[in-house]
Formats: sequence, structure tokens, C-alpha cells
Amino acid sequence: MKVLLRQDVPNLGIVGDIVEVSDGYARNHLLPQRLGVAPTPKNLKRVEEEKKQRELAAKQRLDTLKAIAAKLAGLSITIKAKANEQGHLFGSVNQEHIAEALAGEGYKVDVAQVALAAPIRTLDKFRVPIRLAEGVEAEIDVWVTPA
Repeated sequence: MKVLLRQDVPNLGIVGDIVEVSDGYARNHLLPQRLGVAPTPKNLKRVEEEKKQRELAAKQRLDTLKAIAAKLAGLSITIKAKANEQGHLFGSVNQEHIAEALAGEGYKVDVAQVALAAPIRTLDKFRVPIRLAEGVEAEIDVWVTPA
């Protein structure tokens, strides 16, 4: 059975592809979940319009993320933590602490977007990359000071 894909399906195809699949797979999975439709001229036109709208929305989202990355670049935040006399922390500063500090500054950043290689365990200044999307990254300065 031929099916016009409305969404990307792993190991099958991308939006707008007409693929040949078994009748059962089409009836039981692709059609009920609205991943595909019958390849009629009307559906072809509708899927192309949906594809253009998705591409436009993705481009707008990427532009928004680039603007946020430009604002984040060079931003400096301070996190207070308990430490001993040698500057070693009683615990560590991790992605959650940095995301909370950014939220306090007015930047909503997901914890997964904070690309901290390892938890911070000493008092100092650190450069921490923030990966907002594929190819959109900004580095911020994180100052860890004694509480």
C-alpha cells in the first residue's frame, strides 16, 4: 500500500515521501496515528503546505534561539556555595544550579542545555557552554564564590 508521510518516520522516510508499506502497517500504525495519508492530489498539496509551515516555524525558532544566544554570550552569573579555606566546595555546583541562576537573571534555560562537563567543586571562574539547539551555543561565565 502506498502512503504519503505527514511526519518523519524513522527508518521509513521524511515528510512528503510516498512510501510503499504493508497494508497492516499502514492501517494499524501510520493512518490511525496520522503519520501518513493516502497519496491523493489534495493530500499532496496539503502535506506540502504543512511542510512549508513547519520549515517556517523551525526557521523562526532558530532565529529566536540565536537571539537568545547572543544575549547570553558573555553573561556573568554568581553562585554562592559553602567552601573550606582551600577553596574546595562542600558539595558541588551542577547544571541545575546554573539553570536556576540563569532563571534568576530572566533567562529560561533547560537543565539539559547547560553543557557542563563535570560538576564544579572549587571556588573560581568557569566558562560554561549553553547549547540551545544544534549549532546554537553561547558561553557564560560562572563565578563560584564563598557563601
